[in-house]
Order: sequence, then C-alpha cells, then structure tokens
Amino acid sequence: MSEAGRVGVGADGFEVEPDRLRRRVDTEALPFRTTADVEPLVGTIGQPRALAAIEFGLDVETLGYNLYIAGAPGSGRLSTVRDYLGRFAEGKPSPQDWIYVHNFVDPDRPNAIALPAGRGGRLAGDMDELVRALRGEIPRVLESEDYERRQREVAGDVAGRREALVDELRTFARERGFQVEVTPVGIVRAPIVDGKPITTEQFEQLPVDRREHIRRANDEIEERSAVFLHRVRQLEKETQERLRALEREAAGFVTGPLFRDLCERYEDAEAVLAYLSQVEEDVLAHLDEFREADGSPLPFPFGGRRRDNLGRYRVNVLVDNADSSGAPVVFERNPTYYNLLGRIEYRAAFGAMVTDFGEIKAGALHRAGGGFLVLELPDVLRSPFSWEALKRALRGREIRIENLGEQFGAVPSATLRPEPIPLDVKVVLVGSPLLHRLLLQLDEDFRELFKVKADFSPEMDWSEDSFAGYAGFVRRCVDTHALRHFDRSAVASLIEYGARLREHQGKLSTRLLDISDVVAEASFWAGKAGRELVGAEDVDHAVAEKEYRSNLIEERVRELIADGTIVIDTRGERVGQVNGLAILDLGDYAFGRPSRVTARISLGRGTLESIEREIELSGPIHSKGFLILSGYLRSKYAQELPLALQATLTFEQSYDEVEGDSASAAELYALLSALSDLPVRQSIAVTGSVNQYGDVQAVGGVTRKIEGFYDTCKATGLTGGQGVLIPRTNIPNLMLRQDVVDAVRAGRFHVWAVATVDEGIEILTGRPAGKQQPDGSYPEESVNALAVACVRSYAERLQAFASADGLAIEAEADAAGRGDLSA
Repeated sequence: MSEAGRVGVGADGFEVEPDRLRRRVDTEALPFRTTADVEPLVGTIGQPRALAAIEFGLDVETLGYNLYIAGAPGSGRLSTVRDYLGRFAEGKPSPQDWIYVHNFVDPDRPNAIALPAGRGGRLAGDMDELVRALRGEIPRVLESEDYERRQREVAGDVAGRREALVDELRTFARERGFQVEVTPVGIVRAPIVDGKPITTEQFEQLPVDRREHIRRANDEIEERSAVFLHRVRQLEKETQERLRALEREAAGFVTGPLFRDLCERYEDAEAVLAYLSQVEEDVLAHLDEFREADGSPLPFPFGGRRRDNLGRYRVNVLVDNADSSGAPVVFERNPTYYNLLGRIEYRAAFGAMVTDFGEIKAGALHRAGGGFLVLELPDVLRSPFSWEALKRALRGREIRIENLGEQFGAVPSATLRPEPIPLDVKVVLVGSPLLHRLLLQLDEDFRELFKVKADFSPEMDWSEDSFAGYAGFVRRCVDTHALRHFDRSAVASLIEYGARLREHQGKLSTRLLDISDVVAEASFWAGKAGRELVGAEDVDHAVAEKEYRSNLIEERVRELIADGTIVIDTRGERVGQVNGLAILDLGDYAFGRPSRVTARISLGRGTLESIEREIELSGPIHSKGFLILSGYLRSKYAQELPLALQATLTFEQSYDEVEGDSASAAELYALLSALSDLPVRQSIAVTGSVNQYGDVQAVGGVTRKIEGFYDTCKATGLTGGQGVLIPRTNIPNLMLRQDVVDAVRAGRFHVWAVATVDEGIEILTGRPAGKQQPDGSYPEESVNALAVACVRSYAERLQAFASADGLAIEAEADAAGRGDLSA
C-alpha cells in the first residue's frame, strides 16, 4: 500500500478542509473599484481603546495625568499621537511668552517674566529702541548750554559759600594773632608778631608767657579749622548731591517721557512695570555710561564689567509664541538633559569663561509650555540624568535650569541661577508595554506621574470597517508617497497579508509600518511590470520578494535537510521518533523547521530525563512542558503498577537552547511509540502542547510551522501522505500560503487537527489508542494496552531483579555467619 493510502485510523475525520486553511476576502464585496475611489485615512484604524484613553488623558487637567502610549514599534502609535495632538491643540489658546531680564538687586538670579503670546518679542524690541534713544538723548541733554549754565550756577553758589567759610576762619584766626591760608593740601597757620609771621626759631626766642599765649590761640584755631573742614566736606557732599540731582533732573526730562510711553504700552503687565521702574532707576544712577557710549551696536550679551555695559537693559526672549496658533506640540527627538530643561551657555572672554542672563537657552519643556511634549521613552532612558530631571520637573511643576557641572563638580563654581519657570505641560511618553510594566515595578514615581495608559492593540477584527480602514490607509500611502493606486484585488490581498501577520483568520494586523512597506514595494513591482494599477499579483510578488531578501538561513537549512546533513525522515516509520516543529526567529523573518524528537526507554525507577534539560539547554517553559507530560504518563500508566522504567528524550542535531512547550506533544508521542513499540509515521510532523489530562493545546507560529514542513517535504519529494498534526484550537490561526492550500486541495499534503493525545497517536501509528474499560484495562492491541503491557513487563522484571538481589544478599549473610570462606 502507498504511503498516501496509509493515513491511519479515522484520520479522515481529523483532516482540516482546504477552505479552512486560509481565509479569503470576497473581492467583489469591496465597495470600490480602485483606491482612487476611497477617501484617505485620517488618524488611525482599529484602536478605539487607545484613542479613548488619549482623549481622556488630554482633557483631564489634574496633576499627574500625563500619558503613556504603549504599543509595538510600527503600530502607528507615534503618527496617531501626532495627528491627534495636532487636531486637539488647534482648539487651545496660544501659550504665553517667557523672557529673562537682568535682576538689578541680585544679578546672579535673572528674573523670569510671562507675557501674552507675541509681547515678549515686542518688549525686547521696545527695550532695544529705548536704549538706543537714551544713548542719543542723554549725552545731548548733558552737553547742552542750559545744563552747563545750571551747573555753573550751582558751582558759583558753592564757591561763594565756601569763600564765606574761609573768610570766617581767617577772621577768627586774625583776632587771635594768627594768619591762616587754605590750600589744596590743607590749612596752613602762622602766628603774627609785630604784623609779620614768625618762624619756629623766632617763636622759641619769645618770652615764656607769650609763647604760652600763642599755643592756646593755636589750639583754638585748630579746633575751629576742624569745624571748618567738616563744614567744607558737608558743602562738597551737598554740592555733589545737587549736581547729581541736577543731572538726574536734566536726564529725567528725556527718560521720563520715554519710560512713561513704554509703561503705557505694558500697563496690564505688573511684572514689566516693576522691571521698567528698576531700569529707569538704574539708568539715572549710571548716566556716565551713556556719556561714554559711542555709536557702536548695543552689546548683548554684556561682557566682564556689567556696570559699564548697556547690555543689561536688553531682554532675553526665552520662548516666543508670536507665530503660534493653538497650543504647541513639541516632538523632542534627542531628549538629553539640556535639551529638555534648557541650559546656560558660556563664552570665552579674556581667557576666562563668562556668562550672563542673555546666554540662557530654552529647552523642550519651555517650548512646549501650555501644550504637549512628546518623548520616546527609550531615548529618554538612554540619556544620562534626563529621566530623573523630567520627573523632578513634573513633581515640582517648575522648570529649573541648572548646569550638571554644579551638581557633580568637586569645587563649587559661581554661575547664574535663573528664576524657575512654572511648568504647564502635558507630557506624552511613547514606549513598549514591557517598559511600562518595568517602570511600574521599579520606579515609584512613574505611577503618580503617568496615570493614563493608551494601549495600542496589535490587532483588529476582520470586518468591513477594518477593510475600509485598510483601503483608506492605502490611499493615504498613495497620496503621501506618490504611489500607484491599488485595485480592489490588491487591497484584498493586502488584507489577507494583514491576517497572515497576525496568524488569525478573524484578526488583522495593526502594524501599519509593515503594511506600508508592502504598499510601497507592490507599487514598485507594478511599475516594473508596466502596470498603472497595482494588482493582487503585485502584492503577492512584493511579499515574496520581501521574504526572499531575508530567508537565506531558511534556504540553507532546507538544503542541509535535502542533502542529508540534517537528518529528517519524511518517509517510512520509526519507533520512538517523531518529527517536531520549531520556529526560528531571525528578527526580521521567522520560519518553521522540523526537528527529530527521539525517545529511548530502559529498565529503571520511573525517571524521565530530557537531555536538553540536564545540560541546561532547556528554557523554563520547555522544562515545564516536559514535567507536565511526565505527570500525564504517571497518572495514566502508573496507578496500579510502578513506572519501572527510565526514559530519555532529546532533540537530535539541536545545538541551541530549546524553549517553549509546543514540542511537548511530539515528545509525548515519541514516548508512547517507545512504550508501545509501535512505529510512528515520519511523513507527519507534530506541533502542540499537552496538559496533564492529555488535552492538546494551541501553540504559536502554527502557520509558519506547517509551511516549514511542507517546504521540507517538497524539497525531498511529496508523496501524497505527508502532513502536519496540529491542535484543533489552532485552526482559526491558519493563514497558509496559497501553494500549500493548493497542495492540500490536490491531496499532495495534509493538515490534521486533534484535541487529545489519543486522537494524535491514532493518526501517527495507524492503531486505535484504546479507551479505558470499566475494569481499568484497554482493548487488546491498542496503543494504550501495549503501553500498559510494557510498563507491567518492566515492573515485573524490576521486581524479579529486586528479589534476586535480596536472595543473594541473604546467602552472603548466612555464609558469613557460618564462617564459609568460599561464600
């Protein structure tokens, strides 16, 4: 009998019909002829849960309700956020401007001022114009004839009062017989005798009583001179005050109108009025700087001597929203510490690094003020200090610009400490679900700061709405990238490709990046073929070419199987050997490959060993699956008899770690074959996991596994009896290639679906599994009856060996008691 005819007991009842191996789209039911008849997609598709979460997170204004967008790369999460935020921000008011100005009280702490959108730049221009006007008008006023005349009047008045004080001192001295002269270096006194000043030698020749009289007079004059000098200093001080008052009064005629006009423009901004008041006071206190100013451009930032430079009157516009309409939406692609929080720059001046408030630069948090800041979480976590800085800003609700050198420098350094700016930003983090779970577990602040999670689903339902969404997405790709339009057969093929990506007949993939790649490539291949419209054959060709560029390893493995380097039997029967199926994931491509699972048994004490587990090439999930099938064997065959055997299982020619439980069914079938001594068909490959009750459970990658074994059989020659045994619950996951479906329809290949281990072993051995009878036995010659017979045989042999060992030990003891040396 040919292998095609030896399918097995009841196998026809388990074979999956060809129509259930791949779900097709009814092309005629699509309500358009080409994508030119379809409106471009706006936003995203298949994400109602995520969109509802985003809308909620954007509307709620309570502290801590920032958003975390969770989804796989390529799911459209970033483009969706961009589109949704763009539309949401349009209805919001434009945020205010922020400026930094010089702090005249504490220059190291520049002041921050908020102004309505656009007025920050206007204030900066007004201040520049003000300073230019002051540089021209103040020198003109202070050099005018009227100002010089008033200076001379003050000087003449002071000179007269000073001369009166000098005359008063001279009269006082003359009355006491002294002559006094006031010089620039001090007061010179000399006694008068006989109408003439005398020298020191002459003074010493005078009588004692005369000398004593002169000394007393000198002391009185000295006291009066001290009073004179004090009054002169007071007069000079008064003079300086009068001159300064005169200077301020003269300059005030110029500055007053200029500042009043400026204050009228900003009368609704109290902070600006306070700042202008300080500027006016500082200008009048430093009029000499305007006298010295030449016609050079206004310096900014100012240099080493702040007092002597007019740059301190300028305005540093940190955030200018003059041209904004609605709330800002900022996407920061490089979220370093300084790019997020801003920085203070330094410049070289005379061999030193200096800075001032004009060197304060805005960060992304400043630019997004009053709006939304979108960050990709992996980029934030990769940038040192960025994550902690972001959390600190969100907790404190303020943006504090600090240089990292201050925090980590060994020696404190003098620098600016700008006034913090209040934070009014909704932060949107984009990352994977795994990072979200890790941050919830490891970062206690994360739960408080990002309370809204928008979870992007990797799939959407197979429905007419989803079909329309796919068509709209294709139209958007066509318009965006100037591609060829798709006819409805091409859209149908693309929809089926989306279901194939999800490996589910009732779901479509939402990984729009993968879909857009196929759209672009299909348009390219249509152009190469000279077609104006993209058809289904172009989509299929694009998918095939895409796989061809990545499947070098798969082809190499297939060649090694075909030439016998990797031993895979696709014909005949073997005891204790089953073809299992595994998935090799290369990152951008995954494929199924068969692997021989072998089992050997011997007399033992109920030990089941997995070689991969013993040498630590088994992952935890595979180890769990192996222990489960051990539990199944003990519960089924060791209720009345000890499991007096030792079994060893392994994956032949496998040198990498084995992970997953999808091979547990194949391992169990190999063990049952070894126990029953019944050969297993090598033309059938197996996938599926089992539980302790013998149920066959669904596994992942079933489509790729079937295709992998089909390609292997095709390479070695199809016989008509080859196929794959899968769990029945995996039937909805089948989206096989069309050539595999055609082979099944033609009877050259088969797909069987089973629900229990007994059903599977019947197909593999062609022998009934056998149901347990009321007395606990199984029908003769059934698989289970043969397995029980094997277990019983091993148990009896083990008991015989144990009895023989016991008799030998007893004989040795007796001989030793009798002193029989021969024993």
